[in-house]
Amino acid sequence: MAERIIVFRKTRKDSRNFAAKMGAILAKGDLQQAANTNMGKDVGHLGRVIGSGLTAYRISPSDKEVAVESVARALERQAQREVQSLKRGLGILATVGSTAPFVGLLGTTMGIVTAFQLMAASGAGGLGTISAGIAEALITTAFGLLVAIPAVMAYNFLSGWVDARSVDISESSNEFLDVVARHLGGSHTPQA
Repeated sequence: MAERIIVFRKTRKDSRNFAAKMGAILAKGDLQQAANTNMGKDVGHLGRVIGSGLTAYRISPSDKEVAVESVARALERQAQREVQSLKRGLGILATVGSTAPFVGLLGTTMGIVTAFQLMAASGAGGLGTISAGIAEALITTAFGLLVAIPAVMAYNFLSGWVDARSVDISESSNEFLDVVARHLGGSHTPQA
């Protein structure tokens, strides 16, 4: 989880820096300058997506409609890669969050079984006989919940962050594609 937070903070910072620099260039509609600008390697998820669109623009064919579609496909492919990269490791959190209560339940069951075995072995059903087994059951339940609750909270937080970045990527891709379409004189229908 800590690794994901570090990665998310860095890519957000890098993407914001990229957006500020590249946004100023694209606001002027100067795609040639944008395509020839070296933004460095730390451009974040947004920079990698727009960078793929700029690369597609640089090598695009002379047919304007084909060029716009080529840029759109490049943006979409890289956007999918970036979202997948941002989701890395979230499945583990989801699995831990969903299975930890069951591990706790298994411990609860084993503790109750132990309590009944002790009761059967002693031949008496007093509180002293079964308390150790019940304590074991409650401890494992508590540990299962102590693992599950933070894992589910972290998963939900990080998933929400990835969803928000996915929307940012989509909006930025469509804005960039609009700039390309205007520059080339082609038409563009935004993608969902």
